[in-house]
Amino acid sequence: IDPKKMRVLIVDDEEVAAEHARIVLDEAGIKADICLDGRSALKMLEVQYTKHEPYNLVLLDWKMPEMDGIECAEEIRKLFRKETTIIILTSFNWDEIMDKAMHIGVDSFLAKPLFASDVISEFERIARKNNMLMLRERKRADLNGKHILLAEDVFINAEIMKELLKIKGMITDHAENGKIAVEMFSESQIGYYDAVLMDVRMPEMDGLEATAEIRSLGRPDAEKVPIIAMTANAFDEDVQLSLQVGMNAHLSKPVEAERLYHTLEELIWDAEQTNLHLRGYNNAEK
Repeated sequence: IDPKKMRVLIVDDEEVAAEHARIVLDEAGIKADICLDGRSALKMLEVQYTKHEPYNLVLLDWKMPEMDGIECAEEIRKLFRKETTIIILTSFNWDEIMDKAMHIGVDSFLAKPLFASDVISEFERIARKNNMLMLRERKRADLNGKHILLAEDVFINAEIMKELLKIKGMITDHAENGKIAVEMFSESQIGYYDAVLMDVRMPEMDGLEATAEIRSLGRPDAEKVPIIAMTANAFDEDVQLSLQVGMNAHLSKPVEAERLYHTLEELIWDAEQTNLHLRGYNNAEK
């Protein structure tokens, strides 16, 4: 496993211990973020998941106020994919919590203080044991011929996006604001659009409102179509809001071509596996 591909979240209420762990991992080339309590950890996991950059590994301190490591691990397992590895950190004897921790889905335990070599070897052991998908590439759709609805009010931005989409053979319909995007989606055949790229800040109706409108249309494709937020304001609150209205991912402007393609390929693949074969449904309607 390449340490540079690992994304780690360290959760410890003792700031000095958390910072020490981050430095130790950083020296080994592992990118790590820190937070000081379980609730913040869940928010950070949600944000990264929405940005399509999920944490591969969460290192959780056992003894924390309000929400301890075991309770936090239980919430993580309820909310996020099995691919996120959870390791409990403790300077105590973990025998008393081992059974409960394993039952709720904790993968392993490590003693404090932390050593990068221990983290890497334990992570590799768990990955082998679980035959993990975590660092394998997710399956992706072929973008050629896919229909994309692009909601973007700035003309030059829309032209750039259309060119980027055209490179991969995608067919783009452009809506100048959220209101027009909702109308275009409503008037399209069921299953016509493979994904929606939605600028967040637009006149008439912003991207958040437009997404909520599309999701509430009552059509089977309106529930399943991937909707991707695009905004120059990539603050965590924006990501949280986009998630709440039913967006699937979040891209920061200016949009990087490879990240755009990667996100579309993964989300369209996922949608194709879970949808109702909508084009067939549409033909049956005729």
